[in-house]
Amino acid sequence: MEHITLLLGIVIVTALVFDFTNGFHDTANAMATTISTGALRPKTAVAMSAALNLVGAFLSVEVAKTISGGIINEQGIRVEVIFAALVGAILWNLLTWLLGLPSSSSHALFGGLIGAAVASAGWSAVNGSTIVTKVLIPAVAAPIVAGLASMLATRLSFAVGSRADEKATAKGYRAGSIASAGLVSLAHGTNDAQKTMGVITLALVTGGVIAPGSNPPTWVIVSAGLAIALGTYLGGWRIVRTLGKGLTDLAPQQGFAAQTSAATAILASSHIGFSLSTTQVCSGAVMGAGLGRKGGVVRWSTATRMFVAWGLTLPAAGLVGAGAELLTDQGTWGTVATGVLLVAGAGVIWSLSRRKPVTVDNVNDVEAEPAGVVTTAIAAVIPPPAGQLASADAQTDPATGPKVTIPAQTTGPRATIPAQTTGPSAEPTSPATV
Repeated sequence: MEHITLLLGIVIVTALVFDFTNGFHDTANAMATTISTGALRPKTAVAMSAALNLVGAFLSVEVAKTISGGIINEQGIRVEVIFAALVGAILWNLLTWLLGLPSSSSHALFGGLIGAAVASAGWSAVNGSTIVTKVLIPAVAAPIVAGLASMLATRLSFAVGSRADEKATAKGYRAGSIASAGLVSLAHGTNDAQKTMGVITLALVTGGVIAPGSNPPTWVIVSAGLAIALGTYLGGWRIVRTLGKGLTDLAPQQGFAAQTSAATAILASSHIGFSLSTTQVCSGAVMGAGLGRKGGVVRWSTATRMFVAWGLTLPAAGLVGAGAELLTDQGTWGTVATGVLLVAGAGVIWSLSRRKPVTVDNVNDVEAEPAGVVTTAIAAVIPPPAGQLASADAQTDPATGPKVTIPAQTTGPRATIPAQTTGPSAEPTSPATV
């Protein structure tokens, strides 16, 4: 076995940087609904998520084995190929973070690996069957399954608590949401931290440091867990805003249903070695929870942008990884140039993000978005829960008593008619909306 070279050390550090970006990019997966429903303060939520991500990194290595020896063939792959793959994954993570889009860090990594491996050794370097069965099929099925489960759980939650006190049930569901969010954080550490472990293990194998088929060394597990925990603690507030407030408005019951459904899907996939995208699972669960509530709708314009990002992640990261590999193949100067381009690209994205920063203080401030055609149609067919219209339209005047608001038949302003009373001591009539 050989010692760790300078280039291999740089690749390991770059892999941990990717793990760090994975952490703050995917904070929203575990804590967006908990923060948006007010179950936890933002800083408390990300601190809890970071700790559980670290614990989750020690629970399994099945996904790491899929990365290190399943997606690409270890034989004939140079260390520079892995470096190029990480460059593609990091840049795509940062770009989607800037746009506030919850794209998949996992698929960015897979795309970078596939693109760099193909550019280096051709299509024979890629295990197509593994990609289809353990990456592509779960990518399509998992968000659908999580979304359906979340929608059913939301409807069941509202049905069971329909006759209970709203404040009491909301408090209980917030507590349940905190527990389920912790479970998602644990599952995220189990699934996503292993991907960096797999990449570092693959680099160690290609560098001749460990034998092919080896499990990740203990120091790899510890460093990957710490990197993703640190990134999680810093919080990717842009994506937290999109997932918690941008897709739909969530009540505590919906937050609990979404988190529980997502955690179940992620933990099950980790157990059988599926390298699942936690982002796609959690996003699907949030949309399912939004559709599961009577009168609840999803902001499809935001969802469409997210779907486009999902579809572009694999090919875009693959193209960047392939380009980086062609550059590193030129020799030492090419590898140095690739590193410089990575640092420069990250710096540009960071400076652009400072123009409209999203922080812990304004993460729940969402600008009003015009309703789309689908949202308007759903809202017209399924009215919101009883009481919202009355509270929105009914007003009380101290002098004349309650008012009844009647929408005018024209496009002009609404007509407001004072409610009739029977005398000074009579009880005011109940407000009504026609």
